[in-house]
Amino acid sequence: MSTILLSIKPEYSNRIFNGTKKYEFRKHLAKKNVDKIIVYSSSPEQQIIGEVTVTETLSLKPSLLWELTKKEAGISRAKFRAYFKGCKNAYAYKLGEFKKYDTPKTLIEFGIKQPPQSFIYIDEDRS
Repeated sequence: MSTILLSIKPEYSNRIFNGTKKYEFRKHLAKKNVDKIIVYSSSPEQQIIGEVTVTETLSLKPSLLWELTKKEAGISRAKFRAYFKGCKNAYAYKLGEFKKYDTPKTLIEFGIKQPPQSFIYIDEDRS
């Protein structure tokens, strides 16, 4: 199992840690099985704010994924549809237990110089 660092917009990263967003949607998944996500809250916050476990990985047609996740998606249907427009497949990490850091961390603390466009694998000794 692997840990990844994901760049997530603040409106969505904050929903993860207040418990209203139980799925993280992606157009592509990591090749390795992921069991933990380190959350980098992108601009304007630009800091690592916590971590969350992954309990399941979903891969479905966008319409089916929406029907399965809509009650805990933490995103509107319109934004979901816009994000996956033109995609044949849609992916989601089902999120489990989360831990918001008391003090946000920097990318440098994880040995990372700049935020990833999508994700980056994190060595277990750094997470």
